[in-house]
Amino acid sequence: MSLFRRALAQHRPSKVARRWVFVSYDQLSAEVGPLSREDPRTLGIVVVECPEKAARRPYHKQKLALVLANLRHFALEQAGRGIDVRHVVAGSYAEAVASVVQETGPLRMMRPAERELRVELAPLVASGELQEVPHEGWLTSRSDFDASQSGPPWRMDAFYRHVRRELGVLMEKGKPVGGRFSFDVENRRAWHGTPPAPSPPRFEPDEITREVCDLVDERMSRHPGKLKPEALPATLKDAERTWRWAKRSCLPSFGPFEDAMSTISRGLFHTRISPLLNLLRLPPARVVADVAAMKTLPLSSKEGFIRQVLGWREYMRHVHEATDGFRRIAGERQRAARAPGDGGWKTWTGRAWKRGRGGDGGSLVSALGADEPLPPAYWGAPSGMNCLDQVVKSVWDDGYTHHITRLMVLSNIAMLLDVAPRELTDWFWVAYVDAYDWVVEPNVHGMGCFGVGELLTTKPYVAGSAYIHAMSDFCEGCRFDPKTTCPLPPLYWAYLGRHRDHLEGVQRMRLPLAAESKRTPKQRRDDVRVFEHARRLLADGSELRPDES
Repeated sequence: MSLFRRALAQHRPSKVARRWVFVSYDQLSAEVGPLSREDPRTLGIVVVECPEKAARRPYHKQKLALVLANLRHFALEQAGRGIDVRHVVAGSYAEAVASVVQETGPLRMMRPAERELRVELAPLVASGELQEVPHEGWLTSRSDFDASQSGPPWRMDAFYRHVRRELGVLMEKGKPVGGRFSFDVENRRAWHGTPPAPSPPRFEPDEITREVCDLVDERMSRHPGKLKPEALPATLKDAERTWRWAKRSCLPSFGPFEDAMSTISRGLFHTRISPLLNLLRLPPARVVADVAAMKTLPLSSKEGFIRQVLGWREYMRHVHEATDGFRRIAGERQRAARAPGDGGWKTWTGRAWKRGRGGDGGSLVSALGADEPLPPAYWGAPSGMNCLDQVVKSVWDDGYTHHITRLMVLSNIAMLLDVAPRELTDWFWVAYVDAYDWVVEPNVHGMGCFGVGELLTTKPYVAGSAYIHAMSDFCEGCRFDPKTTCPLPPLYWAYLGRHRDHLEGVQRMRLPLAAESKRTPKQRRDDVRVFEHARRLLADGSELRPDES
């Protein structure tokens, strides 16, 4: 018997009639839902481990350990409150629930955040074996989303202003505190070492966490990424400690430097709490309330953080559900892959990923027709571009980078190379510890790849070397000169030229397209040559060099 099972068996709940709740892997909180209100001595919960889901994609080892360690610790924490806990290991969540229902009767559950789980459990909801109640971890409702929009297309800014007013967050007498809803223009400073960036907290793994890490190492050894137990917040105490660190050490400087990137500090002043928010270890409502109440926190940091959680996070999940994960856009069904993608694993390793059961492959919509495979550089093959190589190394070391490196390095370069939105989305899904379908599909497929056009964002977030040079130190250690030999500027111009017909209808692209139209025929031929050369070499897993471009 495992250490976890022995620890769980030590809790002997009283033999009374109980009302049972299925708690999914990403709803690990007693602060919301039935567990927050009802007497624990009258409750039972069912938690499920599904090895088939873990094997569905080549998930980062740190991600697997994070989810499993938190699930097991949550089970023990609830058992300690007097809740009866049923721990089930099964080939699917549906099989697990169906087997338990035979003994307990119908289970309640909060509506799953992940579409993938909702689809799997839908027959049990339809049969009455699962009784679905609202997901109380969200801060906004579908009616909030609908009331804020006149589209599609949809816009985050309109949604954010609406929910700020509705919830009264950072509002005073009906007006935004500080006179503006957004301080984004003030939050674009590069970081040059001052103030010092904090080091993320480290944790002493207990025997339960160590057992989980051993299990991942032994049974999931084929999965990529480094496993770092000391960087794993696994208990509720770990989550609370992370949040205290974030408020004290990160948030005071978060706003001005939220768009900065650095080789010296991978996370800079980002709080790193997204994995804990997405598991509900830190409930978003409390996090937003805590930040709003911080009297000495600069308003630019306060508003910038709240915009990420109350604005972007909530907006993206509404977009995902409204489009069924981009499977239905403007009332029309979109093509979807039949099986879960591997994010370029086969291209990198030469071997097909042996998938676990379940799931489909997601929407294949690609507004600009981008369909290139993801280069092996995203799996660790050197590209020769320091920005890309540094960020990719961070991903496979930590399962994490902050949102600007995700958007302006990883997604930007993939977009300039015409990588298929589905493949990049699948890569983010497997590589990041905070990634779930409702997160990655709108953020990467929709925003990072411009894969659904202007449906949810106003432009493709593409850039040459100027942005990266201005906002980071990546160029200092690169073999390319950002102004003369870097491939990103010609890749950028080639992108604009290649997709001009579509982008001419995008208002925010008028100035870039006007600039591209002034390039000489020779410059345009050179741009295309660099694109074709870079695409070919990177697809082969080769490095780019200044004398070859």
